[in-house]
Amino acid sequence: MRLEPSLPLLGLLLCAVGTTAQQDEELEGEFLVEISGTTVTITCPFEDDGIQWRLSGKTGDVEERKFIIRDHDSTPANLSCSLGSKNLQLYLNARVCANCEELDALTVAGIITADLLITLGVLILVYYFSRGRKGRASSAGDSRPRGQKMQRPPPVPNPDYEPIRKGQREVYAGLAPRGI
Repeated sequence: MRLEPSLPLLGLLLCAVGTTAQQDEELEGEFLVEISGTTVTITCPFEDDGIQWRLSGKTGDVEERKFIIRDHDSTPANLSCSLGSKNLQLYLNARVCANCEELDALTVAGIITADLLITLGVLILVYYFSRGRKGRASSAGDSRPRGQKMQRPPPVPNPDYEPIRKGQREVYAGLAPRGI
């Protein structure tokens, strides 16, 4: 129970340590991977010229800091870029396709909005056209003749209960409240 006041302090300390660790990783830099069709372009985070690329089982074009793989077949590959004694590695597992189309967020939002509006319009039309038919009876689903009303038979009496008849009150006399 004594640790409860120190828990927020411990959480704050963990956040500070995590942020510091992330900043150290960002100093090394991150690869930038761009995919367009079957072409994959990888940019090395090192800023200087003289970067050497190594890729397992693939060939590619080198343009300054970029390594371009044309006609990538979606097989995983190990890639590394090095500058002097510094070496960064990347495991590339990129799925590509020749006929894929890339959609931006605005296009996707437009498609979803249009779909919702069309669905709402159909709901309004169904409501409007079915509103006037509430009181009408369907002729297909009704098999009884219209001129005659069918009378329901009386309910089957339950033998456990008897109605109170005149002259038979003594049967139920024991149920009356008694005076104390």
